[in-house]
Amino acid sequence: MVENKIYKTSYQIEDPGIVKAEILEPIPYVYKSKRSIDITIRQPEYTSVCPMTGLPDNGCITIKYRPDQTIVELKSLKYYLLQYRNVGMFYEHVVNKILDDLVQVLKPLRMEVTGEFTPRGGISSLATAVYEKEEKS
Repeated sequence: MVENKIYKTSYQIEDPGIVKAEILEPIPYVYKSKRSIDITIRQPEYTSVCPMTGLPDNGCITIKYRPDQTIVELKSLKYYLLQYRNVGMFYEHVVNKILDDLVQVLKPLRMEVTGEFTPRGGISSLATAVYEKEEKS
């Protein structure tokens, strides 16, 4: 648990270290030899908490990727994203952690993770992190 040194609240803020990529299950993309595919997955009910106040953050996480050998099993992705429920993370860190974990497990050709977060205090946020596999020369 992360201690909030600025605001005293009764909310429990979990450390990002509790989110484990091992829950993500890769499955073979059996059409690799036939064609490329672009996959878009949306999770419109993403939740975590503000690391400063412990108040809930809500938004839509969109994952777009072009697989190489594997794709993600959707139930495992759902349970992976549920781990963030009480985790205190800034939006920009959320999309980067999700991207890093998915790239580590799936090793895609390309991946983009976007978080479109609901307005708070009149300010909305959209954060995108991108990975592109390096071409071998």
